[in-house]
Amino acid sequence: MYDRVAVLAHEKFPDRSKTANGVIRYADYEVAAVLDRGRAGERVADHIADVPDAPVVESFADVPGDVDALVIGIAPIGGGFDESWRPDVRAAIEAGCDVVSGLHYFLNDDAELADLAAEHGVDLWDVRKPRDDLGVAGGRSADVDADVVLTVGTDCSVGKMTATMEIVAAAREAGVDACAVPTGQTGIMIEGWGNPVDRVVSDFTAGAVEEMILEKGDEHDLLVVEGQGSIVHPAYSAVTCGILHGAMADKLVMCHAAGREAVHGYEDTALPPIPEYVDLYESLAAPVHEAEVVAGALNTVDVDDDAAAEEAVEEFADAIGAPATDLIRFGADEIVEAIR
Repeated sequence: MYDRVAVLAHEKFPDRSKTANGVIRYADYEVAAVLDRGRAGERVADHIADVPDAPVVESFADVPGDVDALVIGIAPIGGGFDESWRPDVRAAIEAGCDVVSGLHYFLNDDAELADLAAEHGVDLWDVRKPRDDLGVAGGRSADVDADVVLTVGTDCSVGKMTATMEIVAAAREAGVDACAVPTGQTGIMIEGWGNPVDRVVSDFTAGAVEEMILEKGDEHDLLVVEGQGSIVHPAYSAVTCGILHGAMADKLVMCHAAGREAVHGYEDTALPPIPEYVDLYESLAAPVHEAEVVAGALNTVDVDDDAAAEEAVEEFADAIGAPATDLIRFGADEIVEAIR
């Protein structure tokens, strides 16, 4: 991967820069700076606790020191490329940096950027571009030796990727040989491998997940598969179901954002009551491979204090009928114990 990167998050950091936040928190490489023209002069630590600090700068020209790559750390609905980012992408390429993008807009298909990258001998890594040789699932994920856990959600952007990474880290700390199975652009950027299932042809979604399970399932004791979307999401339910059936998980961890009452970006669509999600996911999984919701991960970032967060966690645990916690505020040990 890389030693030192800059992360582009213009006008979205930190509340709408899920990819940037994930890279800052979990990637092994150093983040030298975050590009956000609306917050230039601030610091990462002003907004995200317990992560390596870095400056927030106006443009790529303001990044301190040398970097290996520019990571596009935001992914708008639809995954388009904002033309206001082009000067920074050009500047990075001209400085000899790779550009890592999780957009549905492929930088390698942009003639100007592709030609410039070739001229300067750098790579454009379109993380969301799937391989051409993916195929349908064969129903073989359950054959691996590892226990398989899948993070599922009540909605998109509730913390499934965060839960995946936190569970893997806590499991390793507890002496379990655990591996994250990344299915989205942020997880792939962090782990350096994976299949971007939301870009895969629908017939091959389950197969893309199964391929990863089979690749890693006999090398580790625990696989934690990064979930995507929600089974009730008006736009993304298909990818959620594909992951659920392709992973053939033994156990599920339900993820939810405290206070969320409607589908993010589709505010006229109310979320069902939390207990209904348990029945939905377990009953949908059962014909392919029985799975049980064994724990919950509640995102309490919008809850002011720990006491209120603890109360919200208790209510969530009661609703799903399983142990729950906020993995960032209170750690993941309880989730790992439930999984084990």
